[in-house]
Amino acid sequence: MEFIHKSVLLEETIAALDIKPDGVYVDGTAGGAGHSSEIAKRLKGGLLIALDRDPDAVKIASERLKGYPAKVIESNFSRMDEVLKNEGIAGVDGILLDLGVSSFQLDSAERGFSFHKDAPLDMRMSKSGLSAADIVNNYSVEQLERILRDFGEEKFAFRIANRIALEREKRPIETTKQLADIISSAVPAKARRDGHPARKSFQAIRIAVNGELDSLSEALSKAFDLLNKNGVLAVITFHSLEDRMVKLKFKEYCTGCTCPPDFPVCVCGKTPAGRMYSRKPIEPSAEELEANPRSRSAKLRVIIKN
Repeated sequence: MEFIHKSVLLEETIAALDIKPDGVYVDGTAGGAGHSSEIAKRLKGGLLIALDRDPDAVKIASERLKGYPAKVIESNFSRMDEVLKNEGIAGVDGILLDLGVSSFQLDSAERGFSFHKDAPLDMRMSKSGLSAADIVNNYSVEQLERILRDFGEEKFAFRIANRIALEREKRPIETTKQLADIISSAVPAKARRDGHPARKSFQAIRIAVNGELDSLSEALSKAFDLLNKNGVLAVITFHSLEDRMVKLKFKEYCTGCTCPPDFPVCVCGKTPAGRMYSRKPIEPSAEELEANPRSRSAKLRVIIKN
């Protein structure tokens, strides 16, 4: 299958990054190189470091970025500091993190990300390590419930976790269809009318398999530290858990004095480390939503380092 991925909020992201021709940039989620290509083609004397944990994405991005001032490296973006150190780069002018699962990953049935297609229950972005099948078949009911509740915000987490435990006693749960059917059977009929009943659970299990929130938390701190003065960090999120984490972290960077309100003068001496590019997150236009329905939950938040 060809690696097709419609880059979300492409024009808005490129505008926010305000690319300097001689600057150094990092795309922490290269994917199909949509954003990466647009960054790299604006460089003259500069450099793009494009990272992705998915070996399939690395191959495709390497092909699509040939001839550009870019280097593609297989790595989780949470390790961008190590990658840059190995490349002899101390600071960068902009970093992009386009989070979530790509269209290619969703549409490649064998990767096991989608509940719409029957395939092995996998969901590993790196194609290695713990799989979704390992979690579903081996985690305790309590662990499953916590994953579904915390990572999927699934209000029927307890019912679904118990049904999974019951069904796996009969036979191992090995395919996406098996799991989707089990989830559907655990959810009340009324709730099945509000979109596919497996959507939140599949999201939750995918996040757990790939350690997505831990990686994001680590990456946000490292990315901001790596920025040069007036460097830009742009993050595109696709669900509330990611967006909340980014929002709070950016707020922390933009906060100055933390002295108690009753102090007559500031004694902490803290000044804001960054400033917001826009007060509210940037969302897809009506035209983009029509052309790419998968962009509907996307939000772009951008911070500039002082």
